[in-house]
Amino acid sequence: MVQAAVTTLGFDADDTLWQNEQFFRYTEGRFLDLLTDFGDRATLSSGLFAVEKRNIPVYGFGIKGFVLSMMETALEVSAGRLDPSVIAGVLTMGREMLNHPVELLPEVRETLEALAERYPLILITKGDLFDQERKLTASGLAELFHAVEIVSEKSASTYARVFAARGDGADKGLMVGNSLRSDILPALEAGAFAVHIPHDLTWTYEQVEEPIDHPRLFIESHIRKVAEIVESINGNAGSFRG
Repeated sequence: MVQAAVTTLGFDADDTLWQNEQFFRYTEGRFLDLLTDFGDRATLSSGLFAVEKRNIPVYGFGIKGFVLSMMETALEVSAGRLDPSVIAGVLTMGREMLNHPVELLPEVRETLEALAERYPLILITKGDLFDQERKLTASGLAELFHAVEIVSEKSASTYARVFAARGDGADKGLMVGNSLRSDILPALEAGAFAVHIPHDLTWTYEQVEEPIDHPRLFIESHIRKVAEIVESINGNAGSFRG
């Protein structure tokens, strides 16, 4: 009897289960409006992204790091000649982001409920611990997950560790997410299957332009296809040995 090729399912959170990037884009637009005296929007936006990238090793991912990067950008482009009201405005925008209601993407709940009846589900997300816990609670999805892993970075070693601790190893795990850079490539490198579900908005940092061709990679437009993919893989389990 051929054993199932996939026994544990991992899910990204932001822009896979609920909306996230759209709030960052909206807030960035408001931030740029505050800095019109110090440059054009394209230049200011590029400057903010450069500061964000520089700060990731220090602040990690998430809203708090984004707010600090906006403050730093504002101080840099203004050479310190910034009206205090701008900093106050940035802090207000950050609080609004942290308090924004969670908006589930279409058919997420129905899909997870059906999958949770047959497989252990693991939420694997990066970012600020407090904010990610808040969003998970507000989403109403927490009870559907067998385990929750909030990590500082997603790497092949991260997926290897999580699928070994929470399942039967990475080779029997499947990761679902919207980011090639964070959700898909490192999961494949760890030996897992992966389902890429692109989102309309993807942060520049997460974008990978090279086409991906891998026997364990599936690309779909909607999360509801995950169950069908898992059943297809397990129905052909012998083809994925090794």
